[in-house]
Amino acid sequence: MDNQKLILFLGLSLVVMMLFQSWEEQNTQPKTPVTQTSPTTDTPSVDGAELAAVPADAPGGVTSSEIPQDIPAATSSAVKEMPQTETSPVKSGKRIHVQTDLLDVEIDTVGGDLRKVSLLAYPVAVDKLDDPFLLLNDILPRYFVTQTGLISKQGSAPGHRDVYDVEQTEYKLADGSDEIKVTLNWSGAEGMSVSKIYTFRRDDYVIDVDYVVSNNGGMEWKGYLYRQLQRTEVAEAGQSKLIYTFMGGVVSTTFDKYEKITFDEMAEWKPQQSYIEGGWVAMLQHYFLAAIIPSSEQLNHFYTKAIDDTRFIIGMTSQEKIVNAGQMSNILTQFYIGPKDQYRMEEAVKDLDRTVDYGVLWVLAKPIFTLLNYIHGIVGNWGWSIIILTLLIKLVFYKLSEASFKSMARMRRFQPKIADLRERYGSDKQRMSQALMALYKKEKINPLGGCLPMLVQIPVFISLYWVLLESVELRQADFIFWFNDLSTKDPYYVLPLLMGITMFVQQKLNPAPMDPVQQKVMMALPFIFTAFFAFFPSGLVLYWITNNLLTISQQYYILRKYEKTGA
Repeated sequence: MDNQKLILFLGLSLVVMMLFQSWEEQNTQPKTPVTQTSPTTDTPSVDGAELAAVPADAPGGVTSSEIPQDIPAATSSAVKEMPQTETSPVKSGKRIHVQTDLLDVEIDTVGGDLRKVSLLAYPVAVDKLDDPFLLLNDILPRYFVTQTGLISKQGSAPGHRDVYDVEQTEYKLADGSDEIKVTLNWSGAEGMSVSKIYTFRRDDYVIDVDYVVSNNGGMEWKGYLYRQLQRTEVAEAGQSKLIYTFMGGVVSTTFDKYEKITFDEMAEWKPQQSYIEGGWVAMLQHYFLAAIIPSSEQLNHFYTKAIDDTRFIIGMTSQEKIVNAGQMSNILTQFYIGPKDQYRMEEAVKDLDRTVDYGVLWVLAKPIFTLLNYIHGIVGNWGWSIIILTLLIKLVFYKLSEASFKSMARMRRFQPKIADLRERYGSDKQRMSQALMALYKKEKINPLGGCLPMLVQIPVFISLYWVLLESVELRQADFIFWFNDLSTKDPYYVLPLLMGITMFVQQKLNPAPMDPVQQKVMMALPFIFTAFFAFFPSGLVLYWITNNLLTISQQYYILRKYEKTGA
């Protein structure tokens, strides 16, 4: 492989990767309109979408035809068009305000569901430090809520449209206290009552939701718990359109540890098995997520739905629960609502940390992030951590790079002879190729010597790219001067200009290609990349500049050393 072609290949590899991401985002699944159908008596409806039918082989023998239609459906006209005004597609009652050290939460007495959750440790922007990031919100167009409820085969039960009673509407985590419990109560017919108990803990994004079912009637109660996440397909404000990060649903089961489900697929997706033990489901966006985590020994049926192609649901229904007359029983579920903090998610449930989506190179990216985080623990600055990590990676690959640059130096030494061969044989490609091979053999030149060592480094480079793109730690991370958010572009475009200059200098250290077309492409490449990187997160551009500077230094040193010694 010609060294100039290799450089061109390496230079364009990032562009190709970006184009592929854009293509993947646009073409993963053709957009399929979802037809709103009237709910039947066989399948309960939740917010106008059919709740997943309970399979006939479900534990306890529950069938969908035995479940009454006890949850009123929303009218289709309410969701036909996506309103741009501040409206909510669900009814509201009293609001219960809960504040911990990390979360500011609003629970509605209608359904007893989480309607708004703000993340106190994550401001909206660096110039709005007093405004916490609003992750869950029941106002369109950025609608994103949790919904849970009970559906009973035999007896009454509260769904997410039923009204709960509360004793108080203000809760705040007190100094010296480690948790808050918020209890909502519902009373039904035939002596049935349900308490929905939320538990919020200090320094924790995991929220417990415990349904306590009390049967004070004369007959046994049968039912199951559904819990789901519902949201619109609206990206986070300020999200770069040039950078593709996955937004949609994820299901984790014993069959597939991390199965991504796009919004387009939610109307048709089906689980591989009716009821699955453990697992979890989540709705993702860049840097943040909400996940439903059932008990590890609990069997659940996973499902996804779409409402008029504007709102999307992912959730699960529990196995049948039987509460005998005069008895009490509970069903526990957890939510993780917060940032994609890998260490916190690892503690919450197995494989939830995979929502920090490093793609197919997850095995490489994970240790790279661990090293980057370790360096940050020492230096305390994410910008300097990126620089130090880049230096360490260059040191690891020093010998490979040295072999590559030595091969380039040998090739550059014989450029006059190669030019002479090109002039001598002109357009006779066959004779030109034979003459080149003879020259390589005589001078002991390996034309692939400069390519292979550099190709080995490409997976590491791509892994580091994903680490810098996906890590919530870099969101609003400070560096020096005006760089107060490494996840956003440089407002003064200094870093992209420096990156273009370093690319230009790097090219000057290599022999000019013989092909005039290649010469023009190589000359244009620094300008193309400068414009392209102008809108990239500054943390990524910082890495690229550091890598270029280290490569220039190493290449210059090796070339000068080789020219003196000839070894």
